[in-house]
Amino acid sequence: MSFTIEERGKPNTLDYRVFFRNTEGMYISPFHDIPIYADEAQNIFHAVVEVPRWTNAKMEIATKDPLNPLKQDIKKGNLRYVANVFPHKGYIWNYGAIPQTWEDPGHKDRDTGCCGDNDPIDICDIGYKVCSRGEVIKVKVLGTLALIDEGETDWKVIVINMEDPEVNNFNNIDDVRRLKPGYLEATFEWFKKYKVPDGKPENQFAFNGEFKDRDFALQTVKETHEFWKALISKKTNLNKKCVATKISQKKQR
Repeated sequence: MSFTIEERGKPNTLDYRVFFRNTEGMYISPFHDIPIYADEAQNIFHAVVEVPRWTNAKMEIATKDPLNPLKQDIKKGNLRYVANVFPHKGYIWNYGAIPQTWEDPGHKDRDTGCCGDNDPIDICDIGYKVCSRGEVIKVKVLGTLALIDEGETDWKVIVINMEDPEVNNFNNIDDVRRLKPGYLEATFEWFKKYKVPDGKPENQFAFNGEFKDRDFALQTVKETHEFWKALISKKTNLNKKCVATKISQKKQR
């Protein structure tokens, strides 16, 4: 299964969009139409790269728009860019989301005590490759960090690209500590401070900022997949900020 992208407009403008197509050339939603699993038996997931490593433009899946293309986030009419958090340049991993997941804003998490942020669950790919915007990769889940963003639960799932030459050496969050010393600490500090240059306070975390292990992360991802199922089947109170648009099965012209 492969996917291609189609860019419209110019990057760093308000009308820039990245649309997705499947192997048949049909437009699809990266939120709803890309399967969550690349290999369910092995717990290998698809992930959509929104922001390549070392870049600053805050791109995201547009959950409010039909077909949910990638677009740059806007605040007060201005395009959003993440400030460099010394000593880092931009995002310090490939940043994106797992399709067919949804952090339900109507569900209070039993561990964090906060509701979801109304978005697909986020990933931080720690692999060596700098991915492209809109690239769909296959990833292994290693752990997760529970960010509390303005009172909402915002999970950050730590993953590694299955194409990474060292992927077999990474199976849990402790492997990241052992093989990439300092990376988790840098990740925590980045999420803690990345809004400070914009005049906001430091972010807060559940579990005192402790990274949870692979099993916990897998459970969290699968739970958000169940929330997504409820969203598209309208078994939850559909938040109108989130457009559940799936492609037609008919041939597109």
